[in-house]
Amino acid sequence: MKLIIGNRNYSSWSLRGWLACKQSGLHFEEMAVPLYDAEWDSQRRTEDFAPSAGKVPILWDGEGPDAAVVWDSLAIIDYLADRVGRDRFWPKDNAARAMARSMVAEMHSGYLALREQLPMNIRKRFDRVEITPEVRADVVRILTLWAEARARFGQGGPFLFGTFCAADIIYAPVVSRFLTYGVPVPGFASAYMEAVWTHDWMQAWIAAAQSEVWTIEKFEEPAL
Repeated sequence: MKLIIGNRNYSSWSLRGWLACKQSGLHFEEMAVPLYDAEWDSQRRTEDFAPSAGKVPILWDGEGPDAAVVWDSLAIIDYLADRVGRDRFWPKDNAARAMARSMVAEMHSGYLALREQLPMNIRKRFDRVEITPEVRADVVRILTLWAEARARFGQGGPFLFGTFCAADIIYAPVVSRFLTYGVPVPGFASAYMEAVWTHDWMQAWIAAAQSEVWTIEKFEEPAL
């Protein structure tokens, strides 16, 4: 398999796709491309990007005309779960799995204010940025869901549903955003964020992001 990702420092959806590949346990190669640089418009039109119309991440499984190609991070999670078994990605308990799927879908389709106004930037730290009411509503909703998941299903470990799963993959960039912009969180959320941030896979991604030489100026400050 080959996973094409964007800048590790900024591309939250690339992080999700990459974590999904790591969670699958399958071997994959990764190719990072700098987004929005001088070559981006021409590169996104190449054969590698054609199926996704230039969006990242994009996963190629196999070679030639019969290769499977999957874009969109949630689709990558579902595809890999089909390959290795859903229990590797989703809680086994039916009620827990129902909540995890709902939380993932809500993150996938919502929280636009948070995503637009507080772009992911792993390398930066700000001191408690003043956030808009729209972002604050997103933060409150996320913390409420985290609290419920941890209280109901988190007894088996430090993650949302105990062990690391698709929900943690999808919310990992949120952890990064909260840390970057100094979003105040209660103690249970701080402990959860620490578990995600210090996970071996996250540490590998963070190290790679910090060593990148690419910079996207429009993502270097909050869009508030």
